[in-house]
Formats: sequence, C-alpha cells, structure tokens
Amino acid sequence: MEEDPDIEILKAKKMQEIMQRMMKQKKKDNIGKDIKKREPSEREILLSYLYDRGDEVLNLAEFQFPSETRAIVSRIVELINSGEINRKISGGDLLSLFRTIGINVKINTTIKIEEHGKYMSFAEKLKQNKEIDDG
Repeated sequence: MEEDPDIEILKAKKMQEIMQRMMKQKKKDNIGKDIKKREPSEREILLSYLYDRGDEVLNLAEFQFPSETRAIVSRIVELINSGEINRKISGGDLLSLFRTIGINVKINTTIKIEEHGKYMSFAEKLKQNKEIDDG
C-alpha cells in the first residue's frame, strides 16, 4: 500500500530538520574540542607546580604586586619549560623567592594552640594566662 505523497513530503522535511540539528550539534562539539585544546596559561602551569599553600601565596602576590608577579611567573614558567625546575614548589619556597628579590608579600598568619581538644589563638592563650596570674 502506497502512502500519501503529502505524508512522504512531511517525512522528508522532518528528516532534513533532524539532519540539520545533528550538524549544528556536531559543530558545537567541535568548538568545545577547540577550547579544550588551548594551551594552559603561564599562571595555570605554575599553579600545577605549587603545593602547601603556594596558590595562596601566588594570589596574595598578584593582588599586592600585579605587574611584578606577572614577570616572575613568566620567568618561573620559562625555567619549568626548560627543565631547570623539575620539582614542586611549596608556598614557603615561593614566598621566600618573592622576599629574596625584594617583593615583600604580606601574609596573614595566626598561631593556634591546642588545649583540651580545642584550638585557641595565641593572643587568647596569653590573655587567659594573664587572667590566671592576675586572679
């Protein structure tokens, strides 16, 4: 039994719409692949080598000394790419590097003391001891 010619035309149009959607989706997928293939930035390369709060030191340095930090990051990445640096860099090492070359990155630090399973700041501990001595 033959189908109505109008139905055949509708089926053909529907099939064409489906093919067009598939082509658009394939183009989107290819665009996504191009984005994934992009080279990592110098900052991303350096971040992959940092550990032990290194990312925190880098963020503070970028905030406090943006242009100087960009230059230093660029030089460190050159050394990584050339193979002269082949191990991870700790936050302390990075901070020491900045300070050695005259960039005094300010880091917020706190000293915590554990007493009876609770942590308290060093200042609180001193106040507590003073109250005991005065009391």
